[in-house]
Amino acid sequence: MALAVCLLFDTETDRAIRRLWGRLEDDGIPTLLTHTHRRHVPHLSYAVLRSYDLLDVVAALGDVPDGGPVRVYIDALGLFRRGRASLVPAPSAELVQRQARVVQVVTATGADLHRYYIPGRWTPHCSLSPRTRREELDRLGAVVYDVLPMEATLNRAVLIDTASGEHTPLRVIP
Repeated sequence: MALAVCLLFDTETDRAIRRLWGRLEDDGIPTLLTHTHRRHVPHLSYAVLRSYDLLDVVAALGDVPDGGPVRVYIDALGLFRRGRASLVPAPSAELVQRQARVVQVVTATGADLHRYYIPGRWTPHCSLSPRTRREELDRLGAVVYDVLPMEATLNRAVLIDTASGEHTPLRVIP
């Protein structure tokens, strides 16, 4: 079980990404709609913690000044090893600084950060398909590039238990 520190999209973008998931599913490409617990929401993760004390993490993030909503520009489709296809927003200086601050705050609680979220290694992304097969790439790209580019606002922050999909809302947007 892991804990993700996530930003959630505004309503319009959330709906657009869910429609995109639906189109991909209709085309036979599995997405987060049907992956694991089926409670996934469109999001961007600042950090994934492999071990943590939930109360300590919540308290530490509650002490971070509210950064307010953050705008992102998405015009790229990314593919990570093992086939995770994602929307990749431009990594603005503000977004990168905010992610580094969150990592500093949560690791100060003693939480163990997953190596992909170490500042300098982190690639901001919104997952689409968790295990895209090579033969699906053309179809996936055609569907995704029908809706890109996309300007979006990340306007809420939550902690997500990756095993259950359970959300713990945060008081601030780090």
